[in-house]
Amino acid sequence: MSEPAPDGARRGAALVVLAAGRATRYGGVKPLAPVGIAGEAIIDVLASDALAAGFDRLVLVVGRETGAALRYHVARTWPADVEVAFAPQEAPTGTLDAVLAAAPLLDGVPFGVANADDLPGRGGLALLAQHLGGTDPSGAVVCFPLRASLLGTAPVTRGLCRVDGAGMLAAVDERRRVTPLPDGRIVADDGREPVDLDPDQLVSVNLFGLTPSLVGLLARAAAAADRKGEVLLPEVIDDLLEARRRGAQGAVDLRVLRAPGRCLGVTHPGDVALVHAELARQVARGERSAQLWEDRAPRMPVRR
Repeated sequence: MSEPAPDGARRGAALVVLAAGRATRYGGVKPLAPVGIAGEAIIDVLASDALAAGFDRLVLVVGRETGAALRYHVARTWPADVEVAFAPQEAPTGTLDAVLAAAPLLDGVPFGVANADDLPGRGGLALLAQHLGGTDPSGAVVCFPLRASLLGTAPVTRGLCRVDGAGMLAAVDERRRVTPLPDGRIVADDGREPVDLDPDQLVSVNLFGLTPSLVGLLARAAAAADRKGEVLLPEVIDDLLEARRRGAQGAVDLRVLRAPGRCLGVTHPGDVALVHAELARQVARGERSAQLWEDRAPRMPVRR
C-alpha cells in the first residue's frame, strides 16, 4: 500500500500475520471477526497494535478461499500509509508452510510471526519488536501464563513451554482440548497426563521472532515433513529442539519473553462477543484507546 523506506533508512521489524487458515471451528473468515469497539475486525486490532508497538510493516499470509476477502477488506479500511504485503499460501498445509511462504518477502532479516485471530496486546508485541531490533542474535517466543491465554469455557489447543536456566525455550508440548472449569481448574481432555494443568504454566500463542538461520532450519524440516496432514510451526520447533537435545547439528535458540496482560483469541463463534467485551473493558480502564490506527486516518468507517 505505502512505499517502502528509502534505501539506507533504518527499518523496524516486519510482522508476518498468519491469515490463511480454514477456520473450521469458527465457520467463517475468522480474521474478519468483528471484535473491535466500532466493529473492527480482529486483524484490524492486531495490525493497529503491532504498528503502535514498533513494527513498521505487515505481511499477511492468505489462502485461496479467503484471500480475496482479506485483500478487499485491507484495501477498503486500512490507512493508506500502512505498508502491507500479501503472501499467498497455495494450499492449507499448516502454519509452517505459511511462514515459509512469507519469508521471501522479508529480505533475509529477522521478523515476527503472529496469528491473525489472536490479540497478544501491545505489551507482548512490543517485547517482540524490541527483541528483534536489539543485539540478541537469538530468535524469540512470547509467552503468557496459561490462565491469561484463555477466554470463555470452550476447549482450545495450547503449547506448554519449558524454559531452561538461561531463559531459552527448551520444549513445546502441544496440549489439546484445554478447558477452564467452574472450580478454577484448567484441564486437558486429550487422553494424556497430567490432566490438570498449572494455570501459571507459560504457553506459546504462536508469537515468534524468527532469524534467517532458524528459517533455514524450518525450510529443511518442511522438505522432510510427513505430508499426511497440516504441519504446525510449534510442533516443528519442538522437533528441532528435541534434535538439539540429542546432539544433532543446528542451533535452535529462542529466548522466552514473558508478556504482560492477556492474549485474547477467537477460536469459536461465541468468542467474538467475549473478545469484544474484554476490549471494551480495557478501553474503560484506560489500557487502550477506543480508536484504532493512532495518528493515522482509516479509509472509511468500519462499523457494521
